[in-house]
Amino acid sequence: MSLMKHWPLAGLQVRTPRLELRMPGLEDLGALAGLAAEGVHDPAVQPFTAAWTDAGPDERAQRVLRWHWRCWADWQVDAWALNLVVFRDGQVVGTQTISAKNFAVCSEVNTGSWLGRTHHGQGIGTEMRAAVLELAFAHLGAGSAVSGAFEDNLGSHGVSRKLGYEQDGLEVHAVRGKPTVIRRLRLTRAQWEAHRGVPVEVTGLAECLPLFGVRTEP
Repeated sequence: MSLMKHWPLAGLQVRTPRLELRMPGLEDLGALAGLAAEGVHDPAVQPFTAAWTDAGPDERAQRVLRWHWRCWADWQVDAWALNLVVFRDGQVVGTQTISAKNFAVCSEVNTGSWLGRTHHGQGIGTEMRAAVLELAFAHLGAGSAVSGAFEDNLGSHGVSRKLGYEQDGLEVHAVRGKPTVIRRLRLTRAQWEAHRGVPVEVTGLAECLPLFGVRTEP
């Protein structure tokens, strides 16, 4: 009870027909770290701008833990990153992030995610991003959501197309010592409403709203 009083995000849950997304406890984080150790993608490619997966299994696992702990410690109303662990049938399958800077002013969120390699190709990526988009647009009042993926990340681009994103320009990043192009993507509220199709239930949010910079009625 005391944790919920001081850190209400611990009680936030987002559910879809197949998935549950929630803030992880320590045991959940351990399971997520173990999933990262088993592999997130084909080692021949690098889908992330921060190449955190270019490490041995133990180091990958520790990087997952450090990232989540860092985001908890650095949470600010004007700069936050909500890292939700994704469960399917009680099993940790990946993580879905939604983040923002100056949300109260800009009304825009960014999303990112990864799945354990054995859980690719089952539609989970689409469903878990749809879940946090529902949280952002329907419950936090976002006006837009942005994302991005390297040109060869066909899975991520496929998810974005299904959910209604449109092209929003290019960025060049150095990945493994080579220039690599990211295609930026943007989803407006109107586009989200037109492609909204996954039933989503959000619970435990009311107490969390001030932490997101969302104004509530007095």
